[in-house]
Amino acid sequence: MRYLLKMRFPVEAGNAALADPEFGEKMKRLLSEIKAETAYFTAMSGQRGGYVVVNMDDASQIPAIAEPFFFWLKADIEFLPVMLPSDLADAAPAIAAAEKTWGKQ
Repeated sequence: MRYLLKMRFPVEAGNAALADPEFGEKMKRLLSEIKAETAYFTAMSGQRGGYVVVNMDDASQIPAIAEPFFFWLKADIEFLPVMLPSDLADAAPAIAAAEKTWGKQ
């Protein structure tokens, strides 16, 4: 199942991480290790942050993905389940059933 990992890290931790000349290579290695499908970096509420799409088969994979961001960047992390358009199409019968049961009250 795909998740959007939303991360935000404090300015001080970001400053320290970016002062390391190997920062880019470390981030590239981390994204490779967690098998990120894509990653976008941006400012969030006055701090550095980003969005990373990962695919997990099991919730037990969450620590392996989250812990490096916690330890290295002191990041706040959220995992949000997301769907591709094909996933949404596959969900059409369940959506129709929910609408039939719960939509007309």
